[in-house]
Amino acid sequence: MPHDPSPFDLNLEKGPANYTPLSPLSFLKRSAAVYPDKMAVIHGKRRYSYTEFYERCRRLASALAQHGVDKGDTVAVLAPNVPELLEAHYAAPMLGAVLNAINIRLDAATVAFILEHAGAKVLIADTQFHEIIAAAIAMLDEPPLVIDIDDAQEQGGDRIGEIEYEAFIANGDENHAWSLPDDEWRSIALNYTSGTTGNPKGVVYDHRGAYLNAIGNAMTFGLNASSVYLWTLPMFHCNGWTFTWGVTAVGGTHVCLREVDPVKIYPMISEHGVTHMCGAPIVLTTLIHAPDDVKHFVDPPVEIATGGAAPPSAVISGMEELGFKVTHLYGMTESFGPSTVCAWQPEWGELPLDERASLMARQGVNYLTLEDQRIADSETMIDTPADGETVGELMLRGNTVMKGYFKNADATEEAFQGGWLHTGDLGVMHPNGYIEIKDRAKDIIISGGENISSLEVEEVLYRHPDIMEAAVVAAPHEKWGETPCAFVTLKPDAKPLTVEAVIAYCRENMAHFKCPSRVEFGPLPKTSTGKIQKYVLRERV
Repeated sequence: MPHDPSPFDLNLEKGPANYTPLSPLSFLKRSAAVYPDKMAVIHGKRRYSYTEFYERCRRLASALAQHGVDKGDTVAVLAPNVPELLEAHYAAPMLGAVLNAINIRLDAATVAFILEHAGAKVLIADTQFHEIIAAAIAMLDEPPLVIDIDDAQEQGGDRIGEIEYEAFIANGDENHAWSLPDDEWRSIALNYTSGTTGNPKGVVYDHRGAYLNAIGNAMTFGLNASSVYLWTLPMFHCNGWTFTWGVTAVGGTHVCLREVDPVKIYPMISEHGVTHMCGAPIVLTTLIHAPDDVKHFVDPPVEIATGGAAPPSAVISGMEELGFKVTHLYGMTESFGPSTVCAWQPEWGELPLDERASLMARQGVNYLTLEDQRIADSETMIDTPADGETVGELMLRGNTVMKGYFKNADATEEAFQGGWLHTGDLGVMHPNGYIEIKDRAKDIIISGGENISSLEVEEVLYRHPDIMEAAVVAAPHEKWGETPCAFVTLKPDAKPLTVEAVIAYCRENMAHFKCPSRVEFGPLPKTSTGKIQKYVLRERV
């Protein structure tokens, strides 16, 4: 039924005066104008002001254009957290091109698949990974133009490209004219998921979502012009959770770091006055168990956001004891990285440390820039009761959800069934509206008809005084069908620990049917972003 005319309906036309497409490119332009002389990027001995940062990005865009990069083309980068990768986050979109930041831990065959699937026209590659890159390029019938990042201050590898990065941008125009996209729904980035089976899927981001999620990060994490952000999170992971754009939005300082090494991190915190960091729980664990001669209490406190997996309460408390303030975020590649936050409640400050840490380990509530989240039955799409017990699938909806999977309509349709992004994570909704992930759907252990959360068992293991890391997966069992199998890594100064002692500890701290029947010691396989590769462990058992 048509609605009655309203005087507010008379002026419906959008125009340049009241509408411009949202794009994170606006952040760099503004910060360069507002903070021209402020330090934008620090990397070793290199220092770039916002004026210089903006000029370098425009030089790169200009040079790429001279080599035929245009709207809709893909510019791939395989590099650690160096300024060149940060610059590409602006230069490629300035041309209407799409940035594809590639995981530096991938094998040559996977890199080759990504370059071919993405149709990369240019590959900016760090010579540190020359062997993988050379092997990948050799597998391609039509290899892209390769530009080498040959960082003089680092120990790089052999040159494989046609031109070195600094020489390449030297030919570019620092005043290169660029424009915002004609539509904020245009693609800005392509990120490949680390699939456990088959080839990885390409997740496509748009300018609008990147803009909004970056703003959501800045607001949620308390970033401002005085912020100094240390890059302990890979920029290739969801475009650094969109902090590549979010730090620039507020005029903060990017401190680049090639590798997560506590021997470097602690001195850099002091030297540069670091205020903010991000990383998977393994990064936090690394800082907690750093060598005593480098580890120290950080003062003033450093904000550190973690996600990718629920941080065990022992890790949260361990970081607090070192002066870090932990914020727990949840997200996935398909949601531009962080999409929910365990928003702090003032009354939590009065609680005992263990109880407070347990609450902080929840995934929490939706970002201000995410429209909604829910826990619902995957088939019926009916919400589960907010009782903190009934398990359902976490689903997300809003402007910071991916456009879809690149060249994969079937997977996109499946992910968006019922008008929501299906995360594949199982959780509960608490009475206060905070969600808590119990497990990935594939990680739930079904033993004798009972569901066992691997995260719950891991939480108990992390509380053991001699255990540094733990992962629990399902192992086949003749009688019960499945039973928990625990993989643990001991702390550097741990006392000798036996399988029997670990099992006995678990039986003292949880229901017996949830206790591991098998325990194995040793280093745990991880992705480049610090996530434990449970599928590898499942294959072992």
